[in-house]
Amino acid sequence: MKTNSTLLIIYLVSLVGSLPAAPLPTRDPLVRTVDLNVGESSQVLLSDGTRAEVKVVSLKEERDQVCFAVRRAEVMVEVNGKPTKLVSATYHLPVKAGGVQIDCTITKGYNSNGTPSSWSLEKDVRLRLWPAKSPWIKPGTFIYPVKQKWFASYTQMANVPVYVDGGERPGKRSIYYHSGLDIGGSEGLVKVVAATDALVLSAGKSVLDGYGSETPVRPRYDVVYLLDSRGWFYRYSHLKEIDSQIVPGRIIKMGSPVGLLGKEGGSGGWSHLHFEIKSKQPSGKYGTQEGYAFLWEAYQRQHQPALIAVARPHHLIWAGDSVTLDARKSWSKAGKIASYQWQFDDGTHATGARVQRTYQQAGVYSEVLKITTADGQVDYDFAVVQVIDRQQPDQLPPSVHPNYWPTTGIRVGMPVTFKVRTFRTTDGEEEWSFGDGNPPVKVRSDGNAVKLAPDGYAITKHKFQKPGHYIVRVERTSKAGLRGVGHLHIHVKP
Repeated sequence: MKTNSTLLIIYLVSLVGSLPAAPLPTRDPLVRTVDLNVGESSQVLLSDGTRAEVKVVSLKEERDQVCFAVRRAEVMVEVNGKPTKLVSATYHLPVKAGGVQIDCTITKGYNSNGTPSSWSLEKDVRLRLWPAKSPWIKPGTFIYPVKQKWFASYTQMANVPVYVDGGERPGKRSIYYHSGLDIGGSEGLVKVVAATDALVLSAGKSVLDGYGSETPVRPRYDVVYLLDSRGWFYRYSHLKEIDSQIVPGRIIKMGSPVGLLGKEGGSGGWSHLHFEIKSKQPSGKYGTQEGYAFLWEAYQRQHQPALIAVARPHHLIWAGDSVTLDARKSWSKAGKIASYQWQFDDGTHATGARVQRTYQQAGVYSEVLKITTADGQVDYDFAVVQVIDRQQPDQLPPSVHPNYWPTTGIRVGMPVTFKVRTFRTTDGEEEWSFGDGNPPVKVRSDGNAVKLAPDGYAITKHKFQKPGHYIVRVERTSKAGLRGVGHLHIHVKP
């Protein structure tokens, strides 16, 4: 039986005499992809040799009324004759239907005011299929690429419009729908590792011969590209540091250091890892291989969480309008979540997986979701709602990016580093409330005045004196009285 490393060596050897074209893959992915128009059907040969008949029945795309971005794309399909509704990406995982697993990663509406070249979708819908009992990515070949807790900070996953650094603006018709996976974290503290065994294609501006513009590789001083035995290209961007072993032409093992998470390059000024997979799509062109399901599955294998709260993606509305907050993407290993509780910025509460809220005042809200299992285990997530004043659409409320380190293994009395940076205003200060009865702490970030400033984030440290779950809050207010709020969930052990 060939090991992963053996397969990768075979893959590297296959490079000889074939450059500049990318080599043929030596590992067959478990996923199968098909692009279809509404009304079109296809027989798909799955990775286990069975076939599935899939037909696209309808497509419905909903846009917000502020910047006209697609917020939800519903696709009705028939899978082996069974009607099934899919929601495209935006933190949705594959579902079981008609004896297979299926998801939808992108629909045509995202092309109309987005970046079509990111996905290379030339039809109405892209569908992915797996056998009914198949993992989404082969165990032992893929791991979570950052050394921190799931949802430790803000994220911007596939199809979600960028929001942390103010990318969504009223009336803006050109939208950056995220085609990769942004994982927020503490600059210079979070270790980034190789998700797979891989061949290093580029490190900064140094590129392996033959991997030019005809491939997905786009070198930049803060970027690393890796290639795995599936023939998938992996981009790791905004690195504060690139590890010295990341040298073009070198084969590295899964889990090897890639660098440190940062905010370099085109980050917009917020610290995160941009992790993106490119592969050949049904159009014959390279496009994004949506990776959220792979991250989810890999994290669960590695860390065995009991439950995961999901209140994402974020929302964008006009003041006076309503939004539905939806926690139904949350998950429990036990198979059932006993309760959903919401705590809102105005001090009110609600229960239920779906709640509707009306926002009269402009601002950036972070609403707290708590999920509980029957045996008392809890997890938290936060629903970000951006509210814009229709009468003053150019007066954007502040948004804040809080993060912390370490994110796991926190014990009573251990110092925790908290970082924050505010966007869209340089007014005022950030105020931290740690949820443990201690007085608030004020700091002052640069308000993203210089995006790549090394000291752009304001830093403070805090020690928790009792075990428990803490909801940490940070906020900043502009001169116009508009407030931005962020939250973090800290679990402190004895």
